Amino acid sequence: MRKLFLVSLALGLCAIGTGYSQSLESIDGKALFGDISARHIGPALMSGRINDMEIHPTNSRIIYAGTAGGGVWKSNDSGTSFNPIFDDYCQSIGAVALDPNDPDKTIYVGTGETWTRNSVSVGDGLYKSVDGGANWIKLGFENSERIANIIINPNNSNEVYIAVLGALWGDNEERGVYKSNDAGITWEKLLYVDQKTGCADLAIDPKNSNILYASMWEFRRTAWSFESGGANSALYKSTDAGKTWNKIHNGFPEGKLGRLAIAVAPSNPKVLYTVIEAEKNERKGLYRSNDAGASWEQLNNDFGITVRPFYFSRIVVDPKNEDVVVKAGLSGSISRDGGKTFKNLGNMHSDIHDIVFSIKDSDVMYVGTDGGVYRSWDGGTNMEIVENLPLSQFYQISVDDAEPYNVYGGLQDNGSWWGPSSSPGGVEARDWNSVGYGDGFRVLKHPTKNIIYSEMQGADNVWRTDVDRNLTKTIQPLQVSEDQKLRWNWNAPMAVSIHQPDRFYMGSQYVHKSEDMGDSWTIISPDLTTNNRTKQNQEDSGGLSKDNSGAENHTTIFTIAESPLDEKVIWVGTDDGNVQVTQDGGKTWTNTIENVSGLPANTWCYHIEASTFNKGTAYAVFDGHTMNDKNPYAYKTTDFGETWTNIISDDVVGFVRNIQEDYVNPDLLFLGTEFGLYITMDGGKNWKKFMNNMPSVAIHFIDLQKRTSDLVMGTHGRGVIIIDDISPLRDINNDILAKNVHFFETPETVIDETSVFSGNFGSETQFVGSNKTKDVQIKYYLKKRHTFGKMTMEIQDMEGNLIAELGPGKSKGINIVNWNYTRKQPKVAKGKTFTFGGFTSPQVPAGTYKVVLKKGKETFEHSFNLVYDEKSPLTSGDRELKNSTTMQLYDMTQELAYLVYEVDEILTNAEANGDSKTVSKLTTLKETLVITTGDNYVGSAEPQLREKMTDLYSKLASSYDRPSNAELENLKVIVSRFTKAKEDFLKLKTKYFKKQPLELKSFETFLESK
Repeated sequence: MRKLFLVSLALGLCAIGTGYSQSLESIDGKALFGDISARHIGPALMSGRINDMEIHPTNSRIIYAGTAGGGVWKSNDSGTSFNPIFDDYCQSIGAVALDPNDPDKTIYVGTGETWTRNSVSVGDGLYKSVDGGANWIKLGFENSERIANIIINPNNSNEVYIAVLGALWGDNEERGVYKSNDAGITWEKLLYVDQKTGCADLAIDPKNSNILYASMWEFRRTAWSFESGGANSALYKSTDAGKTWNKIHNGFPEGKLGRLAIAVAPSNPKVLYTVIEAEKNERKGLYRSNDAGASWEQLNNDFGITVRPFYFSRIVVDPKNEDVVVKAGLSGSISRDGGKTFKNLGNMHSDIHDIVFSIKDSDVMYVGTDGGVYRSWDGGTNMEIVENLPLSQFYQISVDDAEPYNVYGGLQDNGSWWGPSSSPGGVEARDWNSVGYGDGFRVLKHPTKNIIYSEMQGADNVWRTDVDRNLTKTIQPLQVSEDQKLRWNWNAPMAVSIHQPDRFYMGSQYVHKSEDMGDSWTIISPDLTTNNRTKQNQEDSGGLSKDNSGAENHTTIFTIAESPLDEKVIWVGTDDGNVQVTQDGGKTWTNTIENVSGLPANTWCYHIEASTFNKGTAYAVFDGHTMNDKNPYAYKTTDFGETWTNIISDDVVGFVRNIQEDYVNPDLLFLGTEFGLYITMDGGKNWKKFMNNMPSVAIHFIDLQKRTSDLVMGTHGRGVIIIDDISPLRDINNDILAKNVHFFETPETVIDETSVFSGNFGSETQFVGSNKTKDVQIKYYLKKRHTFGKMTMEIQDMEGNLIAELGPGKSKGINIVNWNYTRKQPKVAKGKTFTFGGFTSPQVPAGTYKVVLKKGKETFEHSFNLVYDEKSPLTSGDRELKNSTTMQLYDMTQELAYLVYEVDEILTNAEANGDSKTVSKLTTLKETLVITTGDNYVGSAEPQLREKMTDLYSKLASSYDRPSNAELENLKVIVSRFTKAKEDFLKLKTKYFKKQPLELKSFETFLESK
C-alpha cells in the first residue's frame, strides 16, 4: 500500500510539474474556456414540449417538469416559476420520479423522450440524486435511449422499477421492465419480449406493491416511415412484484395491438383505465376495468381519445375520485363520469402530453403540452401558461446585421419568430415577433431589404413578409406539370445569396432558384437524391394508425449552401446520403459521397458549410441516428469534394447536426451535437465541450454574427443561446498556452450613452433573456491559477494616472473582467440623510487606456480604445464642455466632503473643550452645507449645498448631452455658494487653530479612507 501511495504521489507531482506546459491536446475545456459564458435569450413566449410532470407527494407547491429537450425543471411555488436542475446532463427527459419515502432529496430521472415523433431527441440512461437535484449520478442504461416510467415502492425505497421503451430507430436489447432491490445499484430484467418491443407504461397498485401493470409496445420508426403495433404489443399484470407476468386481455380487441396506456385509480385500485390502439378503428379507444384487469369494457371511441396514440397515450386519474379521468391528446379530454363522456380541457396550446392533479385540491391541475406548462384552478375549464419556461425547440436559426442584431428561427409546433439579441431591460416575450404558423423551420432575412422568408412544415407554405408594410405573400415553388411531383422534406431547405440579394434557393429533390425573391422559379438541377422509391410510400406510414403528416417525406434535399466566394459554387446535401456540388451555377453536378470514407451508406447529410477562405473548401456533417447509428460524423474537403477528411475526434459525444466555421481563423470550428456544443481550435484534431452556462442540449443550428463575433445557437429545447464575442478563441494555440499571461485583443468599445424608460411591469413571472454587456471586457489567459502573492488590476490613462481599480480574475484559463468605463463614485459629505446624486459614477472620455496587471513581481500591460457612437449628435466641443463640467462638479463634491469632515472634526474638538461659540458658528455653517434633520422620505428637509451640488453633478454625469444653459447658470450659483462657504470656514478654522491646534487628515488621505 505504501509503495502504491508513493507511486501515486510521484505521478501526481509529475502531473503538477508538466501541467504548466499545457497543449491543446491536454487541456480540458473547463480549464481553457474559463470565464467565457453563454447567455440565454429564450423565448419563453411559446415555451416547448413537456414529456412528464410530477408533483411532490406531501408538498403541493413543489412540481417537476421533465421536458422533451430542455432538461428537468423544478418549481417551489405551485408552478409560478421554474428553475433547471439537470443542465449538465442529457436534456431529453422521459420520466421523473420522487421517492415517496424521501421526496425532498431522492429523485430519479430517466432520459429520452417517449412521445416518439420524428424529431425526438435521445436519452443516455438513468440518473439519481440524493440531495434534491444538486448532484447526480448515473445508474446505467446508457443504451436504453428512452425510459418511459420510474416507480419506487412506497413501502421500500430500495425497490425501484423502470419501464424502458428502448430504441426508436432500430433493434436493441435494453428494453422492457427492470427492477432494482438496492436503490439502483444493480438491476434485474423482469419482463422482455424482443428487440423491437419496449415498455411504454408501467403502474403499481398503491395499496399492494406486489401488483404491477406493464404496457408492452412493438414499434419502429425509420426516416421515411413509422410502424406502431404488432403481435407483441400487450398489457401485462404481475401479482408477485414482477417475478411472473400474465396478459390481461379479456375484453380487448382482436388482432394486433399498438400503444397502450395504463392508469390505476389511486382511490380505488380495482379501477383501471387503458387506451388501446387496435387494428379496427371501431375497437380503438378507452377501456375500463372494475376488477383489477380481470375484464375490460370499451367506453369511448371519440377522436379526441384515439388520435395519434404514439404521441398521446397518457391517462391520469384524479387521486380522490376514480370517475374523474383525463386523457392526453390534441386538446386534452376530461371525463367526470368514469370515461363514458369527455369534454375538452380549457383553451391552451394543442398537443397535451401529461397531467397532474394537486395533492390538496383536484380543481388545481398542471398540464404539459407542446407549448409548455399550463395551470388550472377550476378543474381544467380555464388554463394559464407558465411564463418562465424557455423550452423553445428551434430547428434552424439565422441572424441579421442590425444593431443590436436580430435572431430568426422556426420552432417545433410553435411557428416562426424573430427577436432581438438584446433589448432594454432584457429580452422579454413582447420583443418576439411572429412570422409564420405551424411547425416553423428556416427563417431568413433578405440581405439588403427588410424582407423575411419563412416556411412551415413540408413547404406547405413559404412566406415572404415585407416587415415595413406588414405584407405577406406565399412564394413556394409549385408543380408545373402533371408528371412532376415535388418531394419536400418536412424541414425543407432554403438559402439566400449574398452575391445576388434577391436570389433565393429552395430544395425538393431538385434545386429551385429564384432571382426575384420567389415570384418565379427555375429548376437548376436534376434529381439529386437516390430517388429510392421504396422510401417514398409515406401514405402507408403509421402502422395500426395511419400517420402521414409529411414528417416522413424522404429522398429529399435537406441543405443548400452557396459559396460566399463564388456564386456558381453550390453545395447540396440530401437526407438519403448524397453530397452534390456544382461549380457552374447548376449546369453540371457531381455527387461526391463516394469520396467520404468511413461513413455508412445513405447517412443523412444534415448540414453543409461552405468556407469563407477557399471556394473549394466545405464542411459536411452527417446524422445517422435515424438508422440507429449515433456516432458523430463531420468531414472537410478542400478540393470540391474529390477528397474528404474526417475531423471528428474521440472527444465528441452525440450525433452531429451542424458545424460553423469561424470567419477569421479557419482552424476554429463549432460543432452542434445532440448533447451540446464542441469547439476545436486546431481544425478538428481536438474538440472541447463547452459547458459554461451551456446545458447539454441538442443544438440544431449555429450561426456566427460577423460584426460582433457572437456565436448564436438554435437549440431544440432551450431556445436561443448566445456566446458573446468568441474572438479570444481565435488566438488560442500552443504558443499562447505556454505563456504565463496573455492578453487577448480588446475590440473598440463604444461608450454607451443611451438611456430608456424600461420597467419590468408584467414580467415579474416571465422569463427575461439576458443582454449582451456594453462594458469593456478585458480578456486574458492564465497558464495556471494564481494562488500565492498579491495580484491587482488597474485601469490607467496612457500617462499612468489611476482611473479605476478592478478585481482581477485569478483562474486558470480565460479570465474576463468587465469595466463600465467609469471612475469610482465621488466621496460625498456626510449628513443626516444620504443624497441620491452621490451614487453616480462619471464616465471617462473616449480615448486609449491601459490595463495594468500586477502578478507577484511581474507586471503586464494591455491597451484598448474607447470610442463614441458615430451616431451621437455631440461635437468635440460639446464633449469637452460636458466632461470638464462633470469633473468640475465631481471634484467640488469631494472638496465639499473634505470640508464637512474638517467641520465635524473641529466641532467635536470644540465641544470637548467647551467652546460653545465656535460650536454655534460651525453648526450654523454645517446646516448650509448638508441636511442635518429629517429623513429620505416623507420627513425630507430643505436641500442644502451638498444636495444641490450632487444633484446637478448626477444630472450631468448621467446625461449624454452637454450641459444646458440652465444647468450652467445653476452651476454658477452653486460655485458662488461653495466659494463663500469655503471662505467662511477658512476664517473660522484659522481663528480656532490659533488657540487650539488640531491634526487633520490630508485631502488625499481622506479620500482613500472609508
